[in-house]
Amino acid sequence: MRVAFATCSDFPDGWQDDHAAARLLDAEFRIWNDPCVDWAAYDRVVIRSAWDYTASVDAFLSWSDAVGAERLRNVPRLVGFNADKRYLAELSAPTVPTVFVAPGDPLPVLRGEVVVKPNISAGARDTGRFGRATHDEARALVARIQAGGRVALVEPYMAAVDEHGETSLVFLGGELSHVLRKRAVPERELAHAVMAEICDRFGTPLYARVDLVTDPGGKPVLLELEAIEPELYLNTSPGASERMASAILAS
Repeated sequence: MRVAFATCSDFPDGWQDDHAAARLLDAEFRIWNDPCVDWAAYDRVVIRSAWDYTASVDAFLSWSDAVGAERLRNVPRLVGFNADKRYLAELSAPTVPTVFVAPGDPLPVLRGEVVVKPNISAGARDTGRFGRATHDEARALVARIQAGGRVALVEPYMAAVDEHGETSLVFLGGELSHVLRKRAVPERELAHAVMAEICDRFGTPLYARVDLVTDPGGKPVLLELEAIEPELYLNTSPGASERMASAILAS
């Protein structure tokens, strides 16, 4: 099987966390928007460090459709779903309470500490955390996001992040591979429920990272589902690169 790992021009040789899996597969790193690449020459095209895609999301989604469901992992339907953070409103899992502010919508009433981010972004771009004293700055960021034609997400800041951080659970081939910041059993139950819903809708993804936090009552809630180009932290777990390579071959 001939495999390509899709990356971006900032990382033409791919991200170091993917190198071991790539060696196991003899995979080639190729820049996703390089017009010279013949994607049809590969049996599998795995999206990895394509971290510039949010700057040209329409072109990226067109590229994913062109590569096609037979080759691309994850499949284009899941990529399109996950590219817009409004997917949070479509999942049945408990999530961080979120107000979606589309262009033309009135600015929301803000209470307490909040986080503002756009519906299409990566790497915390155009994202901010604001306390009561800086609500005017939060509103200004919402307005800038709206002016750019995007939808602003306004969420309460989850204070448990300061004490416990986030918990990230990495799934490879539909199976839980490893957990960062290992926490209680209920978090695993929620992560498996999220994955079950995604599998029902899109088939089993090659990879996914489920990011959870705890709400003020101590219950786990979904912060984000990362199914396009997440850091998978393969190097933190013995055997994870091998599991990734095996999942690609079986996909």
